Amino acid sequence: MKTVNSTSLLIGALAGVTAALLSLGANTQSSLAIALYAGSALPILIAGLGWGNVAAILAVVVAGLIGSVMVSPYFSLLFLVITLVPAAWLSHLANLARPASELGGPDDAMAWYPLSDILTQLAGLVTVGMIIVGLVVGYDKSMSDRMVELVLEALKAQEPLYNPDADTLAQFKAVFSIALPMVQGAMWVLMLFAIYYIATRITQIAGNNLRPREDMPSTLRMHRYAIFAFLGGLLLCFAGGTLGALGALICGTFGAGFLLSGFAVFHFRTRGKSWRLPVLWIGYLSVALFTIPAFFFLLSGLMDTRRAIALSPTGKTTETKDN
Repeated sequence: MKTVNSTSLLIGALAGVTAALLSLGANTQSSLAIALYAGSALPILIAGLGWGNVAAILAVVVAGLIGSVMVSPYFSLLFLVITLVPAAWLSHLANLARPASELGGPDDAMAWYPLSDILTQLAGLVTVGMIIVGLVVGYDKSMSDRMVELVLEALKAQEPLYNPDADTLAQFKAVFSIALPMVQGAMWVLMLFAIYYIATRITQIAGNNLRPREDMPSTLRMHRYAIFAFLGGLLLCFAGGTLGALGALICGTFGAGFLLSGFAVFHFRTRGKSWRLPVLWIGYLSVALFTIPAFFFLLSGLMDTRRAIALSPTGKTTETKDN
């Protein structure tokens, strides 16, 4: 771990200001709001991954204070639970290491916190953050119903003859009440992990990373116990109402983790094949265009759950050991 010095404090303060500016920009640029909100996690992660916990904590505090003063404490709270705190916690987990000998490994190596546990905890953090946001804003079924009505109004403006009956409208609202939290949770996990990956690459290129680079196709998996959370969320989806929305959220967040794991398995199993690149492109395009193929990647992630621990003899190279 790096010692606390004036540089880490300065980096933390600058990261906090940058994160706050990105989040404030999301309030004025509605078309880029989601990207800017997710992007505000990047400076926090860079500060934490490159300069340690103190820099990350200071960045969170500075960003939270700026958000509270410039907008409101309410805005700052939502900003903290959905973006800043998860980003700081991810950087903390990524920097955790212990002597590999404590785990039965070689005496001259360090064992880093498993990427599978980092991804699983990200899903849990997003779930908790979304629940807090829902409690604060008073999320209920009426909000999703109102969004359905807005969508229908837009459709009717384009097609005046479109007029669904009451039963069709009720079914549409029931499906949307489940789909909305599921998609929101999944998208946020995917975006935050993408930001985490970008932050790791930036610190590695700059040569300031604490955690050595590891082989994600072989190590990016979900913890085996995460399957129970996913299945529990799936069962809750059938409860309807608030419990159904909660179950959908859990399915979305943990399902996104298993989806990422499935993509990693896809990369790992096609490694070294002459046809790898076109197959990767076809796989990703099929998910982007048709969505349904994502189910097969999700299933692949569910079928391959393990903890691969990165070992670093010198801090510059890694190998993995299945646990």
